[in-house]
Amino acid sequence: MLGDERSGLGEYLRHHRSEMTPRDRPGASPLSHRRVPGLRRQELADIAGISVEYYTRLEQGRASRPSREVLTALARAFRLSNAEQDHLFRLADERPPQPRAPAAEIRPGLQQLLDSLDDTMPVTIHDGRLDMLAFNVAAADLFGPVFDDGPYGHNIAYQAFTSAGLREVLGNEGAEQLARVAAAELRKALSLYPEDEQLRSLFRELSTSSPEFSRHWERGEIGTWRSAMKRVNHPTRGLLAFDSEMLHDPESDHWVMLFTPRRA
Repeated sequence: MLGDERSGLGEYLRHHRSEMTPRDRPGASPLSHRRVPGLRRQELADIAGISVEYYTRLEQGRASRPSREVLTALARAFRLSNAEQDHLFRLADERPPQPRAPAAEIRPGLQQLLDSLDDTMPVTIHDGRLDMLAFNVAAADLFGPVFDDGPYGHNIAYQAFTSAGLREVLGNEGAEQLARVAAAELRKALSLYPEDEQLRSLFRELSTSSPEFSRHWERGEIGTWRSAMKRVNHPTRGLLAFDSEMLHDPESDHWVMLFTPRRA
């Protein structure tokens, strides 16, 4: 590790320690007052479960490369977000840990965006495991027949190869496009979350029951699509065209898909 990287790591640790308050220390009184902002090194080391001598060397840039276990303990002690934890690992010249799972809940801001566009455009939100988390009223009106119930819920990959209403809504070309994208996105999801048992079970299920999935899987593609033009057959409004755009919230690994109506 280079000297400036050690210095950057120490500075990062000092900054976060200075931002903590005595109430962040287990058992501390919320009425505690300190002349110096932040926790003492001893207090932070106690929370992280490491020696204060070693923690001091880390802050001063005098320690050897910290282990992944120590970095994980520090991230937990500082209550770092995923992005902050990743930065901590990079400062220590370590590869950031793989996320274990996407966030279970949608951020309030995304939910507000979803609801506010009910009268403007269809919007859906799914996570990095391809589980559909939410869709607004406009999306339900448009894609309702596609979202069948099943053992894997509203998982996009599962629906792409099993939904009875898929071809009626998307047409043959659109259904083929979705199947190709779903297989490629499932490959990416499995690489991100290799120990996720539901994803592994889904892959086994589709591999044994869907020749169409096997055909697309053999392409070896991995998800890279962010924009597309989609045509949808609406039961009362006829054939509609949309430009779709995918936006990513990396902290939660949630994907927002916006469907902008094409002008005639």
